[in-house]
Order: sequence, then C-alpha cells, then structure tokens
Amino acid sequence: MELEKRILRLIENDAQLNPKTIATMLGEDEQKVVAVIKKLEREKYILGYNTIINWERLGDDGVTAMIDVKVTPEREVGFNNVAERICRFPEVSCVYLMSGTYDLSVIVSGDTMKDISWFVSHKLSTLDQVQSTTTHFILKRYKQENFVFEEPEQDKRLVVSP
Repeated sequence: MELEKRILRLIENDAQLNPKTIATMLGEDEQKVVAVIKKLEREKYILGYNTIINWERLGDDGVTAMIDVKVTPEREVGFNNVAERICRFPEVSCVYLMSGTYDLSVIVSGDTMKDISWFVSHKLSTLDQVQSTTTHFILKRYKQENFVFEEPEQDKRLVVSP
C-alpha cells in the first residue's frame, strides 16, 4: 500500500503526471505504475481527475454559495439519506457532514444569485429533514485546492537608504 500512497500523493498535486514520469520520480517500473493506477481507479480510490479553472479571468459571472444546513437526522441512518438526496441535485458540487452549529455544508453554483436563491427556497429547504439554511455567497476566490488565483503584487516602492 506504500507505493499506492506515494502515487496518490503525486497525482493529487498534479493530475497531468504521466505514468512514465511517476515511475521515474519514484524509481519504479512504468508498467507497475500503470497497473497500480488502474487498480486504484477500479477500486474507487481515484474517483476522477479535475482541473481548477479561473473562470473570473474569462469574464464568467457565475455565482457560488456555501449553504449551512440544519437537518433532522433519521433513525438508524442519521444524515446519510438527506445528504445523498442533496447530492443528486445538479446545482450541488459538494456536500460535507460538519461538526458545530449546523449539520451539512453544501456548495452550490448557478448563473445568478437569483438562481441560487430559487434552489434554496424551492428545492433544498422543502426537503422534509431540512430545518433551516444559511446561505453565504462567495465573493472572491483567493486559493482553491492549493492553487492561488492571483499572485500578490510586487512592492513597487523605491528603497531609500540614508
């Protein structure tokens, strides 16, 4: 399992790494790396490969919100059924079970704030187990999945020495 973990750590940080490069980095045989990656995909350790895109740079005015959801847990299944139901909505990109003042954190995307408001009022809050929601609109992304969206500006002041 050690080789699997080493491969996963590499591709978690750069999904574009090819098996040959991974094999070289780890000092392993390329065919062995290919077989391990296929096994990890088959056994659902690797669920997919994503690309982080800076949509704002392209002028995309889409909206993302984080919604805190208080839920009534169900006997013997807890929060699982309602979480699975929320996962099926196409607007939802992430659902997390949380500790603290609310139970689920739901990340939702839409074209406008009105789209997200409609989703919350017509789909999410109408579920029987949902007690309350609090919506937080994301105003700006600075960093996501270890990628910084804008490099900090360089200090352009002149150095004055005595």
